[in-house]
Amino acid sequence: MRKLVLVVVGALAALVLAWAGWQRSAKKVLPRNSEKMMKADQNRLYADVEFLTSLRPARSYRNQVSLNKAADYIKSELEKLDCRVEEQPFRVDGQSYRNIIASFGPPEAERIIVGAHYDVCGEQPGADDNASAVAGLLETARLLHARQLPLTRRIDLVAYSLEEPPFFGTEDMGSAVHAKSLHDQRVAVRAMICYEMIGYFSDAPGSQRFPDERLARLYPTTGNFITVVGKQGQERIVEQVKKLMQAHADIDVQSINLPSAVGLAGLSDHRNYWRYGYEALMINDTSFLRNANYHQTTDTIDTLDFRRMAEVVNGVFGAILGL
Repeated sequence: MRKLVLVVVGALAALVLAWAGWQRSAKKVLPRNSEKMMKADQNRLYADVEFLTSLRPARSYRNQVSLNKAADYIKSELEKLDCRVEEQPFRVDGQSYRNIIASFGPPEAERIIVGAHYDVCGEQPGADDNASAVAGLLETARLLHARQLPLTRRIDLVAYSLEEPPFFGTEDMGSAVHAKSLHDQRVAVRAMICYEMIGYFSDAPGSQRFPDERLARLYPTTGNFITVVGKQGQERIVEQVKKLMQAHADIDVQSINLPSAVGLAGLSDHRNYWRYGYEALMINDTSFLRNANYHQTTDTIDTLDFRRMAEVVNGVFGAILGL
């Protein structure tokens, strides 16, 4: 009996210690002064998506006038804020393209990169892919502007050109140009977070599809969550970002680490940072596994959920302050 009591007491003590450790860990999740956190504005998100999706012809590499109008809009919105704004020009097939970069925080500090591409694939409005992400990027910049407390890291928000085919997977991607520039300058990067399709959600049962049954057994079958996507070997940073996002967002946050050889792991701009050893991940609504409008003319603004999109931005904003 005495041995049983000792075992029970020992188990309870272990639970208490585990709880205390979890509490300490949970406290680390929340950045200092979290009570001063700003919230994303749905109306501003809508206005950004509305402008980008209204451009005619669509903002693809074939339509440089529209692509430049998108870049000009992004730059003008960033220039309204208290940050450093610059262009990163590059040439592909004899044509000029540009990344737009806004920087907050100490210029020489270790960086966090937040990126999103502003081009579309073909002649479609590209509301989810990828106006939603550009709107999220701009709103993140506005929240950083509104936050009055000093930053300990430099945060660079980068709007990329040429993510879509025929440039995807090549060194001509705007994000490949940016990642290489960081490497060549030996810039210290804490993490790179890629916004990629963050606006499509569904509460319909069975609205979430999966590439195989193994994943279907692990994740919700209703498409009303957001996902943090990384490759294998990035479990720690992916879990950290997931926890930080969940602490600041009123939306279910899931995460997954996939082999980098699997296409789903690197289907956006974050892939180009892996080449140089940077920790890089994607924030994604699962794209074509949920949204049937992917790369279609039906990818329109009326299909997006701006309340949940705002919560995704709230989560990412909390994550970049807490990393």
